[in-house]
Amino acid sequence: MDAIGEMLTYDFMRRALFGVLLMMPLFSLLGTLVVNSGMAFFSDALGHSALTGAAIGLLFGLADPSPAMLIFAVVFALLMNAIRHSRLSSTDTVISVFASSGLALGLVLLSKNSSFSGYQNLLIGDILSITDQQLWILAGTLSVVVIVWVLCFNGFVSVALSPSLARSKGLPTVWLDNLFVVVMAVVVMLAVRWVGLLLINALLILPAAAARNVARGLRSYVLLTLIFSLFSGLLGLILSYLNAIATGPTIVLISATVFFGTFFIARREKA
Repeated sequence: MDAIGEMLTYDFMRRALFGVLLMMPLFSLLGTLVVNSGMAFFSDALGHSALTGAAIGLLFGLADPSPAMLIFAVVFALLMNAIRHSRLSSTDTVISVFASSGLALGLVLLSKNSSFSGYQNLLIGDILSITDQQLWILAGTLSVVVIVWVLCFNGFVSVALSPSLARSKGLPTVWLDNLFVVVMAVVVMLAVRWVGLLLINALLILPAAAARNVARGLRSYVLLTLIFSLFSGLLGLILSYLNAIATGPTIVLISATVFFGTFFIARREKA
């Protein structure tokens, strides 16, 4: 406890703590829908597109590439969503093409400008670098996502489970589907600099996948996802401070441990 108290005496650790308390609920809300929709690779492709957004921002001379990353991610997500629904190629093929193309384009553009070294932090992220202004942006994003989630959750779930049935009920399936991928794109781009494009998909998927192993219904699934997300985030932050190791990977490893723990619990109950 003394070590935790000491940790909180540092301004950057307090900001990191608030960042975790804001980001992990964001990931848990989206993660439940991502897992239910089978869109794990979609969110991974979005993360890979971050480098291209950053490179475009550099080409336009932006000191902060965040606006370019955000705009590119939304366009990227909508285009990828449209093509995967065209049925001309399988969904996993389309997502793989977009993920590899987005990452490769970003690397080419950054290497051409000899700027790749300045954006390597996007690969693994750094939650300890979060600022007060960014915390306010995260708080506002969380508020908007909560409102969208409350208003549209049933629609999102219906579209994920059976688009044809959702259409028969009069739901605007295309609008709901595009809204979901836009929200996902915004959250991924906002969080990628603190979590890293190599890890952000894991933080979206692992808590929800762990909760799905042991949940008894939709409510418990959502609640357990939130609990597992916060547990992994807070414990990962504390352990990374105590052991002087990277925060993002530590959170992911704890989330993975929770997943395997719930997997074996579920397997034992079914045996």
